Amino acid sequence: MFRRTAAFLLLFWLFGFIWFAVALPDPLPLSERTDAVIVLTGSRGRIERSLAVLAHKGAPRLLISGVDREVRPGELAAQYRIPDALMKCCITLGYEAYDTRSNALEAEDWIIRHKVRSVRLVTADWHMRRAAYELARELPKGVVIRADAVPSHPSLGILFLEFHKYIGRMALDTWNSPPWKKS
Repeated sequence: MFRRTAAFLLLFWLFGFIWFAVALPDPLPLSERTDAVIVLTGSRGRIERSLAVLAHKGAPRLLISGVDREVRPGELAAQYRIPDALMKCCITLGYEAYDTRSNALEAEDWIIRHKVRSVRLVTADWHMRRAAYELARELPKGVVIRADAVPSHPSLGILFLEFHKYIGRMALDTWNSPPWKKS
């Protein structure tokens, strides 16, 4: 009995990991509109993708979450060639986040403040599932999240670690609030 259960769990884990690694989320069309864009800092291409969405009128405003406290708006504008008018009207730099969970909390405050009803979440393809999960946990009911994954070429190690962070977070939520205790 133990061997069968262990074999079943191992197969379940293996197929879950294969799905996670092979079926990475895709980018959205730039033409798809939302009320706002939230980009999580990190790997290459994320900020560029969010700025392309603004340039194509896919959203009127942008939160860059997880900006290093040393980065000033002028420096970021110069690095990414962002016009001053766009920087002032439409881009917020979020300095509070230091990980995916705190990105979600920072985004929640910003979304509520700006009365956003739909958001395009931009992050790396390998990071999207956990980032969207964390954000969905924090947002008010009715806010729609559209995943806009930046294609990357993650190593097996990154995929392995991210898969376990993702299932670990879901398991922790289930442990803290089991479905059978919901009222």
